[in-house]
Amino acid sequence: MAHADLLARHRAVMPRWLALFYDEPIEITSGHGRRVTDGAGRTYLDFFGGILTNAVGYDIPEISDAVRAQVDTGIFHTSTLYLIRQQVELAERIAELSGIPDAKVFFTCSGTEANEAALLLATQYRRSNQVLALRNSYHGRAFATMGVTGNRGWSASSLTPVNVSYVHGGYRYRSPFRDYSDADYIRACVADLRDVITTTTAGDVACLIAEPIQGVGGFAVPPDGLFGAMKEVLDSYGILLVADEVQTGWGRTGEHFWGMQAHDVVPDVMTFAKGLGNGLAIGGVVARADIMDCLTANSISTFGGNPVSTAGARATLEYILDHDLQANAAKLGAKLLAGLRAAQQRHDVVGDVRGKGLMIGVELVRPGGTDPDPRAASLLLEETRSRGLLVGKGGLHGNVIRLAPPMTLTEEEADEGLEVLTASIAAVQAEVSR
Repeated sequence: MAHADLLARHRAVMPRWLALFYDEPIEITSGHGRRVTDGAGRTYLDFFGGILTNAVGYDIPEISDAVRAQVDTGIFHTSTLYLIRQQVELAERIAELSGIPDAKVFFTCSGTEANEAALLLATQYRRSNQVLALRNSYHGRAFATMGVTGNRGWSASSLTPVNVSYVHGGYRYRSPFRDYSDADYIRACVADLRDVITTTTAGDVACLIAEPIQGVGGFAVPPDGLFGAMKEVLDSYGILLVADEVQTGWGRTGEHFWGMQAHDVVPDVMTFAKGLGNGLAIGGVVARADIMDCLTANSISTFGGNPVSTAGARATLEYILDHDLQANAAKLGAKLLAGLRAAQQRHDVVGDVRGKGLMIGVELVRPGGTDPDPRAASLLLEETRSRGLLVGKGGLHGNVIRLAPPMTLTEEEADEGLEVLTASIAAVQAEVSR
């Protein structure tokens, strides 16, 4: 009854478009490690981490202690009109880790804000409002970021301050180039990029903004090297590369600290958020100094980089590095991918299993083909919850289950989650095959 009462109150005062998971939505009231407990007292293994945000898990002493220490000073907020030691120290660390030469950092409160700031910098630096983005992309819910989102399920308006052209490359499973080799796929996408620049723009494009792995788009993974090849074309025009690392950053992909490193390229601008704060509201942009400093008007961020968030984020970042969670993501991600691909061989409701590290997508299709099946994904979401596992859902057609557990996941928990997933896939296969 507690969930039902809260749901009724939610629907009375919150907008209809504010999405909720599950036929009977739940309230999460506490957490520890990789497990959360709902308002009815049921505990779940969490394989979605608040949309990849609780990157280290729940109730982590090192992070909680850092936040408490700042709270105990009595200073939650001062604004960027004053020096903030925690902000400067975190910016120094991120600039160093970014690989971007002569880097500067600006903090925001979310990934949407970070991408808005990146678009502002790129368009001002290049004196152009023309932007390239990928089909099936998602970059946020604000005015410009919605304009560069190539997924109509998350783009509520056609109005935008930027002139956008979309290119191929991010979502291979449904691409017209899907059957090409990696090398041929990259060549086809680069040729498309050249053609789009030549035919749909005036040439003086501000930037290409791209997610190394498309998040909301269903953890779609392009071949390694794609963005490196695209960067050669961009450089010939002076076009900036903006890497949206909001979901892929901080070692989650396992093989690299930043998703874009798989493409052997250093972006001109990089955005981040989500996992850095382990639940605290923080995002930001890191860019070359000449790009970051191109604005001529004054600006501040009232809450971006506040003392509490930056103290917690610094503790989160050091925890990730000190415990080598990137290696853990690589090891346990490989285990999950292998188990899910074995399940795919047994159940043709699974059309594709893809991902890197602890960032895995399971695309559900109508058995016997590749037609997307959003109903199967909804059924799988419910099945896993009934068995004590929380997962995510997304994709262009709403037919992809998204798995992104905290990077502190243990081998035993990976086995537990895999057991639930395989049993749930079998149950969904039986249901859709009736």
